[in-house]
Amino acid sequence: MTSLSGVRSQRKNSRPLSPGDMDYTEPKTKSNLLGKLLLLASLIILAFIVINKASSLTSPSVFSRREEGVTHVLVTGGAGYIGSHAALRLLKDKYRDNLSRGNHGAVKVLQRLFPQTGRLQFIYADLGDPAAVEKIFSENAFDAVMHFAAVAYVGESTLYPLKYYHNITSNTLGVLKSMARHKVKKLIYSSTCATYGEPEKMPITEDTPQVPINPYGKAKKMAEDMILDFSKNSDMAVMILRYFNVIGSDPGGRLGEAPRPELREQGRISGACFDAARGFIPGLQVKGTDYKTSDGTCIRDYIDVTDLVDAHVKALEKAQPHKVGIYNVGTGKGRSVKEFVEACKKATGVEIKVDFLPRRPGDYAEVYSDPTKILRDLNWTARFTNLQDSLQVAWGWQKIHPHGYASY
Repeated sequence: MTSLSGVRSQRKNSRPLSPGDMDYTEPKTKSNLLGKLLLLASLIILAFIVINKASSLTSPSVFSRREEGVTHVLVTGGAGYIGSHAALRLLKDKYRDNLSRGNHGAVKVLQRLFPQTGRLQFIYADLGDPAAVEKIFSENAFDAVMHFAAVAYVGESTLYPLKYYHNITSNTLGVLKSMARHKVKKLIYSSTCATYGEPEKMPITEDTPQVPINPYGKAKKMAEDMILDFSKNSDMAVMILRYFNVIGSDPGGRLGEAPRPELREQGRISGACFDAARGFIPGLQVKGTDYKTSDGTCIRDYIDVTDLVDAHVKALEKAQPHKVGIYNVGTGKGRSVKEFVEACKKATGVEIKVDFLPRRPGDYAEVYSDPTKILRDLNWTARFTNLQDSLQVAWGWQKIHPHGYASY
């Protein structure tokens, strides 16, 4: 732009040329004039390119404005196990997604599946950093938040309770404050059956007293209480989904469960089964055989991740201003750990070695849901309820990706 101004000022100070002057100008003068005109044209083109480029750099992102007919969802933990499956479903359903934290391999899969501009944005940020959270909300026009991001291992929570209270309760407070400040209208909160603790009777309904017995469940209940207190004086639409033990993976084989190596010991039983089947560990450890159950091992309600994601999408669609919906998300059927191990052996085709050990701190004997309310209100019911089938789908992904997303 500076060069262009200089050319203009030079032309302004020259004597105007008459038609006679131009007819009889010497060839050298004609050449100089032609050169100046070419220079001027090239500088104008250059200036146009620079202006256009600068405009593209400073123009608002498509994610920074709301659009009629487009629902813009922030999925916290959107590159984690459950969050990535939720993001995949939302993108397939034409939602616009922002992902916050998780596994970079899962992000690459989603970016490859949905490369179109304005569909998917990945933001790597720490929800424990208030400035980072505020920046996310100030730069993006969210219509809703699906809040998955959380550490989620019962055994680990008993070893590092403060980590769990900070990561779950404190971080949820930060998200909630930014949502309120930026007038985000919907919150779908990912909670857990661990908030119920060890109820006196089964199945668990939404009215079952919440008496958590480990820091993971307690931190989640604190977060729920905070959300409920806030909602009393807010028009925000809130859905709290308390789900049970998640298994399975994307039936299309695109995503799976890939916990960090240091968390394998604390992770889900399905991950341990697959590690034993692949020979990564010598065998499977079943902790606790003296519970008051049919075979002495814990009883759990295993929900397929595809069903779980479907429940979240239905909750997003049905959420209403000024209202709070609280739902259990499970199959309504309890399976023992021994049953699970047998199903895993059949799914993998491997005779997994099993060691029976003492109980793990913080575990409870029996937990399974009554899904009546979610069926009535959201027309949701679990469809993938065959334990062996769900494990077989997950095993298919695990065999192809023995080291998770490390190859991406």
